[in-house]
Amino acid sequence: MVEIGKINRLKIKKQVDFGVYLDGDGQEILLPKRYVPEGAQPGDELSVFLYHDNEGRLIATTDKPYAQVGEFQYMEVKSVNQVGAFLEWGIMKDLLVPYKEQNGRMREGGWYLVYVRLDEKSGRIMASARINKFLNNVPPEYDQNESVDLIVADETDIGYKVIINNRHWGMVYRNEVFQRLEKGEHLRGYVKEVRDDDKIDVSLTPLGYQKVEGISAIILDSLKAQGGFLAVHDKSNPDLIYSLFRCSKKSFKQAIGSLYKQQLITIERDGIRLV
Repeated sequence: MVEIGKINRLKIKKQVDFGVYLDGDGQEILLPKRYVPEGAQPGDELSVFLYHDNEGRLIATTDKPYAQVGEFQYMEVKSVNQVGAFLEWGIMKDLLVPYKEQNGRMREGGWYLVYVRLDEKSGRIMASARINKFLNNVPPEYDQNESVDLIVADETDIGYKVIINNRHWGMVYRNEVFQRLEKGEHLRGYVKEVRDDDKIDVSLTPLGYQKVEGISAIILDSLKAQGGFLAVHDKSNPDLIYSLFRCSKKSFKQAIGSLYKQQLITIERDGIRLV
């Protein structure tokens, strides 16, 4: 079954002068000529994004949108008219945010966090800035230290609000962040705790021994890439350590201590060296 607003794998059914028709479960879907890969033939399978053109016809493109149906993303308003705001979406067609789906009037050139969805009545793809409607609608079922996808949504006094796996709100606490995070930034995170009130605390690095193990691997890879020596050690500036390894100074010291005990590195006055 084809999925509108998502990437689909579809076979070429036939070629025409203006493109190819793809087999969409019994319906023919046009992939315009400009998007057809060179040498593509009937029977070949292509990855395409499906959406409706301005006439309401289902059409395909090999361009990748900034977000698919079911995903959140920060996007820029390209234009505004009497219908709503239109977002730059990464494909030829802009993405509509109707006025009823806005939190205050969107302005041209502004950036907003939106959720991409299908309109229940028309079946068309649209976006909504009323993002709370689409989060925390199912109980959070995460394991401690589970790897998750994050989008930075907002900055607060205590840290950063993040969207977890396009499904739940989470919080990354300020005292555990060693860099400036930007709204709309995509990150890998790790679940620290799902609390009794279903609120979720998230870390940007793995927890416990796995955390040290992961950072240790990064340090070893960096040493190999730099000929076996790095001019950084346990007394180096925390900002330098973070810029190199994306971890705190404490985690770095734990990691090189572990590597030293395993006799994988030596710690010298001006840096660390691969054994």
